[in-house]
Amino acid sequence: MNPDDFEDFADYLTALAVELDRYANVPDDVLEGIVRRDGSCMWLYSTGDAPAWTGDNLTDRELAAVICAGCTAQLACLELELRTAGPCTLGVWGALSEDDRRALYPIWRARRTRTNGGEQR
Repeated sequence: MNPDDFEDFADYLTALAVELDRYANVPDDVLEGIVRRDGSCMWLYSTGDAPAWTGDNLTDRELAAVICAGCTAQLACLELELRTAGPCTLGVWGALSEDDRRALYPIWRARRTRTNGGEQR
């Protein structure tokens, strides 16, 4: 899913929240295991290789896209970050910048509240 495929960025965030619904019942420790095992950034850090994507000339959104390009754990990573950090998110998680995750959070939260019968996760 690419934001450029949507006329409005809010529509993209809504579609992304819908996509994240598949992780609603996955325990946090399972998500963390997926991210640690499959996350591209985790592999780079665990090998001791210096990340090649630390350019100051990129916007946060561009940096997120570069860091997470091709990562198979993007959605699990994003779900985990939304659960654990919520609106207080920092850094790059799930191929989204901090601002984009903060914009996504209330949409994601509203969907979870509705699907859990009003219970918050």
